[in-house]
Amino acid sequence: MSEFGTRRTPVARHGQLRSPGATGQLLKLISIALAVVLVSGLGVAGFVVGGLLGTVSANAVELEGQKELPPDIAAYEGGFDILLTGVDTCEPKYAHLFGKRCTGSDAGGTLNDVNLLVHVSAEPRRITAVSFPRDLMLPIPECTDANDRTNSSMSKQPLNVAYEHGGDGGGLNCVAKTISELTGEDIEFAAKVTFGGVIEITDSIGGVDVCLANPIKDRYTGLDMAAGDHTIQGLQALQFLRTRHGVGDGSDLGRIGNQQQYMSSLVRKLISGEVLGNVGVMLKLADTGLNNLEASTSLANPMTIAQIALAVKDVAFEDIVFVQYPTVEDPYDPNKVVPNKSAATALWDAISANKQLQITHQNTDNDGVVVKEPEGGEVAGTPETPETPAPAETAGDVVELPSSIRGTSAAVQTCSNGNVRR
Repeated sequence: MSEFGTRRTPVARHGQLRSPGATGQLLKLISIALAVVLVSGLGVAGFVVGGLLGTVSANAVELEGQKELPPDIAAYEGGFDILLTGVDTCEPKYAHLFGKRCTGSDAGGTLNDVNLLVHVSAEPRRITAVSFPRDLMLPIPECTDANDRTNSSMSKQPLNVAYEHGGDGGGLNCVAKTISELTGEDIEFAAKVTFGGVIEITDSIGGVDVCLANPIKDRYTGLDMAAGDHTIQGLQALQFLRTRHGVGDGSDLGRIGNQQQYMSSLVRKLISGEVLGNVGVMLKLADTGLNNLEASTSLANPMTIAQIALAVKDVAFEDIVFVQYPTVEDPYDPNKVVPNKSAATALWDAISANKQLQITHQNTDNDGVVVKEPEGGEVAGTPETPETPAPAETAGDVVELPSSIRGTSAAVQTCSNGNVRR
């Protein structure tokens, strides 16, 4: 029950987690690399602020068309957006782990394989993380690199070519511009992390716990995991994030479920005493994050990072929702997808109106995840944090999303739906 005496409408009913405290909410907002920077900025401020001013500012990227931002997060009309991009750069240290990706004909390119737009609403605060498939076919706008060279627009290309299209130093900006034009959202902040960075961040905290409802065996990534609970790190963590042939229907849409499960599990570990209560681990985590982050200039100010933390500190798990951008099969290529415009309009209208989002999609064997049923009424690994009082919800405050939109709330723990049936 809320402090007003009215029960909130849940987004989902299985395996619900209690709402976290301030640091936990911050980490639920941000994915892999940025989560490290933000949590460290609060937990070991002296160490991280110095690092941020040096490392992050030196590598900061200017977002094209960036409007003048108000000095206070609270003044952002309609909330704000953070773009998080994961790229598969063939870093020398990890290139051997990518196989043909780094030795074949397409070696040397940099693809933005993970694209996540996190919208933080105005009061009452809600957080919606929208994942965009790498194989989404859409227009790529004209983009300018750091040397003022301009690459012409393209009418229809996969989303994951946007980073490379941006040219030297312009990749993050080009991804932001592409997603902004697709969604109509102004993107105030952006950050990029490499898959090598994911490995280092995972290893620095001793691995991340994941769950498999069915075994995964993927000869393309080399991943071979039995059903059940696992702690992954190193190469296996990278394989888990990259696999698509091993989950759901083998499409890129199934892989997104794996990535969202990984991020949620990472957050649960970060907010546990095992990490936040260990200064040595936190320092290592902060240093790792800073060395693997490319941020927009708007995100290079430690004060801005602290304001983001404060802005989301009281958001309940039920109001943190992960969704996949709605798509349909490309009529010209069954291996690609195009925007489902009517469903996308419904999604952005609900976000713009600051409504609580209710997922109506029913998972099937073709999806990459299934809900993990709680044992004894509670999900294993639920953090011991008090419930956050929340305002009452009325029927008008809740919007049921179209059933074509896949997703889950942060209150629900999921397992990867491996497509090996034994």
